[in-house]
Order: sequence, then C-alpha cells, then structure tokens
Amino acid sequence: MTLDTPIGELYGVGPKYEQYFNKNGIFTVNDLLYYFPRAYQNRKDVYKIDTPVFDNMPHSYVLTVASEPKVAMIRRGMNILKFRAFDDSGSITVTYFNQNYLKDVFRTGATFRFWGRIVKEKRTLSLNSPSYEPCVREEELPPFVSIYPLFQGVTQKYISKLVSQIRPCISTLIKEYIPSDIRYKYHLCALPFALENIHFPESDEALHAAIKRLTFDELFIFALSLSQMKTVSSSKLAPRMNDGDASPLVDMLPYELTDAQKKVISDICGDMCSTNAVSDADFSMFTRPMNRIIVGDVGSGKTVCAAVAAYIACKNGYQCALMVPTEILAFQHYDSLFPMFNSLGLKCELLTGSTPKKEKNQILSRLKSGDTDFVIGTHALIQTGVEFKNLGLVITDEQHRFGVMQRAKLAEKSASAHVLVMSATPIPRTLSLMIYGDLDISLIDTMPPGRKKVNTYSVDSSYRSRLNAFIRKQVENKNQVYIVCPSVEEKKENDLDTPDYNPFIIDIKDDTPPLKAAVDYAKELKENIFPDLTVEFLHGKMKCKEKDEIMMHFANGEIDILVSTTVIEVGVNVPNATLMIVENAERFGLSQLHQLRGRVGRGKDQSFCVLVSDARSPKSMERLQIMHTTYDGYTIAEKDLQMRGPGDFFSSSDSIRQSGELGFNIAKSCNDNILLHNAFECAREILKDDRSLSKPEHELLRKKVSELCNLNAQTIS
Repeated sequence: MTLDTPIGELYGVGPKYEQYFNKNGIFTVNDLLYYFPRAYQNRKDVYKIDTPVFDNMPHSYVLTVASEPKVAMIRRGMNILKFRAFDDSGSITVTYFNQNYLKDVFRTGATFRFWGRIVKEKRTLSLNSPSYEPCVREEELPPFVSIYPLFQGVTQKYISKLVSQIRPCISTLIKEYIPSDIRYKYHLCALPFALENIHFPESDEALHAAIKRLTFDELFIFALSLSQMKTVSSSKLAPRMNDGDASPLVDMLPYELTDAQKKVISDICGDMCSTNAVSDADFSMFTRPMNRIIVGDVGSGKTVCAAVAAYIACKNGYQCALMVPTEILAFQHYDSLFPMFNSLGLKCELLTGSTPKKEKNQILSRLKSGDTDFVIGTHALIQTGVEFKNLGLVITDEQHRFGVMQRAKLAEKSASAHVLVMSATPIPRTLSLMIYGDLDISLIDTMPPGRKKVNTYSVDSSYRSRLNAFIRKQVENKNQVYIVCPSVEEKKENDLDTPDYNPFIIDIKDDTPPLKAAVDYAKELKENIFPDLTVEFLHGKMKCKEKDEIMMHFANGEIDILVSTTVIEVGVNVPNATLMIVENAERFGLSQLHQLRGRVGRGKDQSFCVLVSDARSPKSMERLQIMHTTYDGYTIAEKDLQMRGPGDFFSSSDSIRQSGELGFNIAKSCNDNILLHNAFECAREILKDDRSLSKPEHELLRKKVSELCNLNAQTIS
C-alpha cells in the first residue's frame, strides 16, 4: 500500500463504491486519510441505568443481555426486536427495528457497550436502536468513536472499517515535511501521530494535539502557497497603460465619488500605468501586472472602481473581461455598465451559459478579432473556445465564490494581463494581510453619502404574529421581503448525529432552538399565512439555472417573499427589497449576518433587518446585540474574529476563498487566533531564508506547496 493506492484496491470497495468515493473527491488512500471526522462520540464516560440525565444526549452504558431477543411483527414491512439488559443499578429494554439478524448477536449473558439515549415509555425505561460494541474488558474499548460526513452509499461503520485498514501503515506511509525545529518551537506533534489520532483518538489530549497539528499544517502551507503565487505573478509582464485619465467615465456618474473610491482608483491607475518594469531591458510597453483586490462593504461602490479600471484598459486598446458568479449578477452589471461604455464608443457584450448558441458564436468571433472591448460574463468566460485578441485586464466580482485556479484560468486567456478582484466580505485588518497575501489590498471603508442605515432588531419567536403583520405591511407598500433560514429541509430525528463531544463546532448544546428550514417554512407561508402573496424558496442544492430564474423573478418584482438559505449573499441588487428576516440568527457568524443585512437598503425606502432567535445564552445574546448597535463591516469583522476565531472566515458557505481550491479542511473550524498568527509568522520566517524552498530540508515542504498551488516544482523555484 502507498498513499497513491487507488481507493478501489482497499478490501470491501468494489467498482460501484469506488465511484461513490470518487464522486466525493476520494480517489486514493491519501484522500481517505485526509477525510477527517466531523465530530466524536465520547464513549469512555459510562453511565449507569439509574443515572439521572437531563441533557437529552446519547451516552454510554455497559450492559449484560438478560433475556433472549424476541422478534414481533408490528405491521407489514415492520418488525421489532426486544430484549432485557442490566447493570448493577437496574435493567432496561433494548429495542431495534427491522434488524432481525441481531437476534444471533445478543446472546444471553454477553456484555456490550451500548451508545444511545434512554427514554421512558410508560413505566419502563427503553434504549432504542443504540450503537453497540462487544465488551470483554471495558478498558480495551476505544474512548472515542469518530463520526464522518456521509454521502451516498456509505455508512459510519463502513468508512471506519476502511480507515482501519490504513491505520497499521500510517507510520510508514506518512513522511514528515515540517522541519523538527519548527515542530519544537510551536509544540506540534508528529504528523503520523496526528493522522492516527484524528481518526482514532486515544485521549482528549491526543485529539487536541492532532487537531492543532493538522490545523497548523493547512494554514502554514496556505501561507507559503500565497507567497509562491505572488512570486510567480510578479515575475510576469503586463501591458502598461499610457493614458490613465478616467474623467470621461467619472463625469457621467450621477454622484460624487467618495474619498475612499478616489483612493482605490488612484491605486489602480498607479498599477496599470506604472513604468516599473521587471527587467532592465527596454520594456517601455510593459509593467509589473496589477494583482489587486478591492475589499468593501456591500454598496460601498466597488463596481464603479472596477468600471474605471475597465475603461482605462479599453481606451488604451486592450480588452477587459469581468467574471461574476451568477447570471443574474452578470445581467445587472451589463445593464448598468453597457450604456456608459456604449456612449464612450466602446463595445460591451454579455456572455453567460444561457446565451443562445448562434449569438454566443458571434460574440466569441468578435472577442477573437478584437471587435469587442469589454465582456461581462459568468464561468462561460473560462470555457474552451473563448479567445481574446488583446486581453489586458481580468476582473472577478464576489471573488470568494471563485477558486484561485478559476481566476488564474481566466487570466491565462492572455499572455499578460492585469488582475483586479472584488470582495464584499469585510476582513479584520489583522487578518487581511494574511488571507490576501498574494494580492495588494485596497479598502473602501466609507459608504456613499445619502445611503440610509438598515434598522436592525432582534426578537424571539413570541413576536411571530407581529412580524408576519410587518411582512404584509412591506408588501402592501409595494416592497419585497427576504427570509433566510439556516437549513434547506427539516431533518428527521433519526437522521441526526448528536455527538456529545465535538471540537469542530461552536459549543451550542445548551442553546439549540429548532432550526427553520427554507423549503418547509416557504410551504407554511405560502399555504397558511400568506396564501394571497407570491412566496418562493431558493437554496444551494437547486440547479444553477433554476436559482438564476428565481432570482431574476425576484429582482423583477414578481415575487413578494423569497425564503432562502445564505445563497442570496452573493450581491444581486434588488432596490425594492426592504425587509431582511434571518431565522435562527444565533447560527450565523456576525460577518455573515452583516452580509445578509446588506441585501436590503438599496432603494429609496427605509429598510429593516430582523434577527429572529430563541437562544438565551449570554454569548448568543451578546452577538445579536452587536448587530443592532454596529453597522461598520470592519468593526463587526473584528468582533467576529474575537468571539469565534478565524475559522468563521474559512467556512465553506461564506468562505473568503473556495476551500476546495486551497485545501481548507480542518482549518475552517479553527478558533485559535494565536495558531493562525504562528502559522503565517512561521511561513514568513522560512521564506526569508529560503524564498524558493530549494534547500534539501524543505524538499517535501516544497512539494506540498507545489501540489496546493497546482504549480510544478520548476515553476515555483
């Protein structure tokens, strides 16, 4: 066995199951080894049957089978298996449904460690469908049981058995790539130990040591890769713009630019018009490429700055491409920018996945010939067959929805191009230089004058009838409403894993009001509460075309109430939307709540954001208090960092960067600011002494960085 051994060669993985694994990104033994548990069940603390339990959580019980299991038919297709079991404090009924084969497992007199929740049924105690393990000597059983994220075709027991096949080989398969002096300095355990204990933790201490090491690794490699990408980028050339005068476009705007916008535009002009070439030779037509990100709150005016950059590129004879994550956003950008560019004599076009084939071919022809100056589009811009004659500037909007390699793929449409990206995710100033290490940063930290604050309130579910009346009032005033729910559909109780120990999530055991689900809540509103209004739902599991159609209808005013998950974070401009309601607001990060609040308040009418939460923990209430007293995105981001740690900025739903591109796995749940700082500081120290990671002791480290950057070792060095 090697790390590159295909998953299909493990015992128990046939062609069908190999496809299941491949579909979920697991192709090799190494992929499976880095498929980490999402939680752990603490089974080492054994309870007695008569122990009072008030947390409604599953626990461990070591019980001896007292009676022969009996099977009874309840109804057609449903049978039940029951037997009695006991410990020295009493006895209990153990029940399983449709698992007749267990009759031969539970022999009278045999002892098992059961994991489940005791319930009282009439006058007797019952343990329904518990997990079980034969128990000869209690101390020999593993203290923790790993809970893995599941996908089609696999169970917890199946994944655990596969990982167990790899376990004996971990120490020989895994090579240490972080030098020993770094491990010693930052108190990091060995990598083989970490990988074994992340799957099979021998103690609390071992598990936390494993989490710390693997989190450090991801952040450390990420930091190194950012530096390498910046090194590669700065070694290239991009066209130098001779004419940086953007006044013809700026003069067309119906408002005055803010000082922050003027500063960003100055940064952009400085980059694109710089005479600072990367060679002593005569490269008067070229300069170092702009590689800049504009970070600013929703509605702060980033698009205008990007439009100025596009105008400068086009007026100097180069083409510009603006890529956005959704069709509705592409349409909105096109509708706002086309009139300006057209009046300035520049050809602006729109290219998306739904562009008719005949029209698409004509657009592709004009891009190749240079007849089109500026193209706005979606992922369609990076497809095979899209060629430019003279691409000089690449812009991506809502950049956290694109991976680094997707940005690079668009930039590769030209031998040399400037790169400008935009993000509406406010990043704490203490994090921004770390997270955007491969980009120069321009902040827009002031809002355009005249924009009204969104009045923000937090209420509990006792206000539901008043809230429904307020929704109706908004619609009667010809306005629209967003309602955001934390989940797509309501989960059935037996679908839920409820581990009593989970180092990867916020501790919310004492603060877990029932989740509102978008699909179910939309149905309730449509059928029972607002049958006379147009109610639709939207969530990330829907097809892109279907999501775009619903958002288009909402933007056009054809939907009164849109019930959604956080998929609506991505910046679609709906001036008519005046009310944002966030259900289970305690489940969202502060920065995410601020993003959602920014979806309203874009029109002339006063807008409102209502955070609904029945959570009563001091921490939850403090977070909600921050939201209705603080409106500056950067202040909120700093408080989010202090309260939840940096992991909230790496999470998959609202990540700064697409986790699949940059390998965030365990680090996206990191709540340790010091660990984050140490990982980036360590990367800086190494690169001071060995910029290209070419020293022999850094060979494996260099390979790891190379894999992450999707660059070969020769390019990096």
